[in-house]
Amino acid sequence: MKQAATGKQTTIGIVGLGKMGRPVGRHLLAAGYAVVGCDPVEAARSEAAKVGITVLDGPAAVGRVADLVLILVGFDNEVEAVLFSDDGILAGAKGEVDIAIGSTISPSYAWELEQRLVGSGVGLIDLPSARGEAALETGDVLLFGGGDTALFEKWRPAFETFASDIFHLGGFGAGQVAKMANNMILWACMSANDEALRLVEKMGVDPQKVREALCLSSAQNWSLTTRAEEKPMPWSEKDMRIALDEADHARISLPLAGTVSEVIKGYKIRNGIPMPSIRKARA
Repeated sequence: MKQAATGKQTTIGIVGLGKMGRPVGRHLLAAGYAVVGCDPVEAARSEAAKVGITVLDGPAAVGRVADLVLILVGFDNEVEAVLFSDDGILAGAKGEVDIAIGSTISPSYAWELEQRLVGSGVGLIDLPSARGEAALETGDVLLFGGGDTALFEKWRPAFETFASDIFHLGGFGAGQVAKMANNMILWACMSANDEALRLVEKMGVDPQKVREALCLSSAQNWSLTTRAEEKPMPWSEKDMRIALDEADHARISLPLAGTVSEVIKGYKIRNGIPMPSIRKARA
């Protein structure tokens, strides 16, 4: 049993119990932490309860009892809501609480959050992950971490329950910057894979046989070996918009990123993959 300095079992809250939150909670439970969580989707709540997570009514209830809260929702506006709404984490916590944001959000929004919470008693860590759902299930994700060093090290043992590689990259927001870079390269690789294999097929050579060879060649990349293009890719538009918006703020030209954004859009249209709206206003 993991214990806090008070001698009580350490409780970790998870806001967002879907494909990320459920396996993260399962690993934390196996390591001896008490785990509570919430999610607006009944199916997610049901699956979380099956692995032993105590499901609560909402973010405020999670904030009320947790020593650390992991936020694992999809968009900036959802992070905003689960933190600051009347039923948000901060309304329930009513004092000091440590929060790790595992969502992929824009670095600019992360830094805005940090400024808004100065002096509030809230400890902030950013903690986006890489390697996908399979790695979450096995506890082998990579974490891009940011935040105060002492705070990060305090919670590293908890993070190690679901991650095999953990990088603390600097102050709060540094993890989001690294995840942005990861996503830019991921989608660029997928774009190159798609174009190359379509050309191979048009020239009369079996693209699957060529893929097998490429996976052992200097062209090898994660999206090629995992066949990532066969997955729904729900976050591609969001990921590239974050990169392009941040480039505008930084006054730097990223022509390849702009092209990749359009290539991925074309791939999804061509293959009938849904394209969710990414232009969601903040709460």
